[in-house]
Amino acid sequence: MKKFISGAALLALAFSASGVFAQEDKGIYGGDDRQDYFQVSEARRKLADSTVSFFKAADVAADGRLTLENFGEKVQLCKNEPFREQTIGAFCSGSLVAPDLVMTAGHCVKTSLDCAGAKMVFGYAIKEKGKNPVGVDPSEVYSCKGIVTRDQDDSGADYAIIKLDRPVPNHEPLPVNRNGAVSEGTKLFVIGHPVGLPVKIAGGATVRNVFSYAGYFNANLDTYGGNSGSAVFNEATGLIEGILVRGGTDFEVKNPLFGAKCRSSVKVSDSGGRGEDVTSVSKVLKYIPLPGQESPAVEIPVNPNLTSMLGNCKDPGPGASIADLMAYVDCLTAQLNSKK
Repeated sequence: MKKFISGAALLALAFSASGVFAQEDKGIYGGDDRQDYFQVSEARRKLADSTVSFFKAADVAADGRLTLENFGEKVQLCKNEPFREQTIGAFCSGSLVAPDLVMTAGHCVKTSLDCAGAKMVFGYAIKEKGKNPVGVDPSEVYSCKGIVTRDQDDSGADYAIIKLDRPVPNHEPLPVNRNGAVSEGTKLFVIGHPVGLPVKIAGGATVRNVFSYAGYFNANLDTYGGNSGSAVFNEATGLIEGILVRGGTDFEVKNPLFGAKCRSSVKVSDSGGRGEDVTSVSKVLKYIPLPGQESPAVEIPVNPNLTSMLGNCKDPGPGASIADLMAYVDCLTAQLNSKK
C-alpha cells in the first residue's frame, strides 16, 4: 500500500534536518595545538582510528568518495591560517564506544530523520603530508540503525549514543572513564573534525571548571564547529572523560589595509575566552556496555528504506534559500511517495 507524505510535513522535516548542521562555535586557546593524523604518535593514531566523522548521506558515494570543499575558499580564510588548503565536508564528530555504538553530541543527531540522513565515516584523515583524502574504502562507511539515547540541554549535558547498522570489525572501541569525574587542572586532549576537516588531534588543554550538578565541565580545548561530538581524553590515562559540545567563537573578520576581507581564527590566552564545554561521560555510562556485553536496545529506530532514499536527496544545509529548501522537499516527497 502506498503511503502519501505531504509536502508541508516534509518542509518541516527539511528545516529540522538542515538545523543539524548548525554548529556551536569553538576557538583557539594559547598556541594552536591541532595536529594531523600523520604527525602524532602511534598510540594517538590508534585512538583517531576509532573516531568517526558525520557526513550527510548525499555527500558519501557508494564507492566511498566524499563530497568535499576547499577549506580556505569555503570559509574565505586569511592566507596564514593553518590547514587552509585542506578539505572540509563533515558536520560533526563521534567516537566508537562499543562494536556497534557511536557516542556524539545530542545536537548532532536530533531525530530519526537526522540519523537516516547521516553517514558515519571512519578514516577521514591525512595519513601522509600534503595528501588530502578524497574518500574512504566503502567498508568504512556506516549508517544509523537508531538512537539508543539522546539529550540536549544547552546549559548542561548534551549527548547521543547511536547504534550503527552493523558491528565495526576493524576499529577498537575506545575506553571510557568509569571511575568518577575529572577535577580542575586535569590535562586533556581531543580528537575530532574541526570545521569538517580531516581528523585533528589537539592536546595542551586543561580542565578549568567542573559543573557536576549540570553534567559537564569546561576546558581550554582548541576546537571549532564540527568538533561537536568529539571525544575528550584524559592525558594521563588515555580514557575518554567527555564529549565536546559547546564553545567560543571560531572566526573573526579581518579587514586589511590592502586586499580583500578574510577570516582568521579567534585566539585568546590559555586562561581567556569562555572555554569549551564538555559533557561528562558519566551521563552515558549506563548505555555503554562492558566488553562482552550486548549493546542496549534502540529507543528511536530508523527506517532502513528511508536511509537509502535520503542518500539521493541533497540537503541544502543552514542558510539555504527557500528555492533550495523546496527543491529538497520535492526530492524527498517524490522518493518517499514512490515507495510501496
